[in-house]
Amino acid sequence: MKIGILSYYPGNKRPSIEETRLLKSAREMGHKARIIRVSNCQLVFDGVMPYVLLDEKKFPHFDLVIPRVHVLKSVDLHTSILHQLELMGIPTVNSAVSISHAKNKLYTMQILSHHSIAIPRTMVIRSQKYLDGAIKDVGGFPVIVKTPFGSYGSGVVIAESKRSLVSALDALWSAYNINIVLIQQYIRESKGRDIRVFVTGGKVVATMMRAASRGEFRSNIELGGNGEPVEITPEEADLAIRATEILGLEVSGVDLVRSKRGPLILEVNANPGFKKLEEVTGVNVARAIIEYAVSKVEKQQPTTSSLSLTR
Repeated sequence: MKIGILSYYPGNKRPSIEETRLLKSAREMGHKARIIRVSNCQLVFDGVMPYVLLDEKKFPHFDLVIPRVHVLKSVDLHTSILHQLELMGIPTVNSAVSISHAKNKLYTMQILSHHSIAIPRTMVIRSQKYLDGAIKDVGGFPVIVKTPFGSYGSGVVIAESKRSLVSALDALWSAYNINIVLIQQYIRESKGRDIRVFVTGGKVVATMMRAASRGEFRSNIELGGNGEPVEITPEEADLAIRATEILGLEVSGVDLVRSKRGPLILEVNANPGFKKLEEVTGVNVARAIIEYAVSKVEKQQPTTSSLSLTR
């Protein structure tokens, strides 16, 4: 099978560790695979049939494409290449629409809450005049403040007082050029720990407990957090799988915390890293992704060949 790893890394940077792992795993399994840079792709609209070029040449034939979308802003715009590949009949894991939805933390909270998925109490505000009400509504200080877009802990701060909250909002609104923030309940009993649940094809592949480093409240590995293997409960597994499916994702990294009222979903990542997860658990996550993607294509009924939709 011919597999494309669609990389959103700039062309002057080396592929990410995850992209390299996916490439290696696919080849070890006997597939032909290569990394395609989005920055080297061109979209062509001619009023007849839109198509994609790679370095101004015919786009290669792929049986499936696995995107690694690292962008945080203007996600809909950046995933236009991925969406066009889908329109050309090429199966993808994940889809452009599901990635766009999951990259927006506000939308994620909105849709999960609509489907009765347990999350920390959250208020979305657009003006500082609503701060006092938001603080009261989520249970008082400390509170977590998040921008709608962010990854690896960026755009997330903790505020212990009204003064620190106002300062944090000023900084976030200035840095991200947006006046929408999520004020979220701080789960004290989690003590800076959360669980990363990696879901692929409706199954839990690997799990890891993450703990924040000294002086930090965010448990992200990229910020110095520590990871260790952890067994999760059937309730936690079901919650992570349901959250993934509700957002339309096939591969996700679900972050949840254990609270007094049960497990709560913090975030659902559409482009989850898995380097540390593989190191900690010994699970070949990259292989699991490839296996699922290939099985998905094999189960699909024959459709219009992607070759007939490229030029």
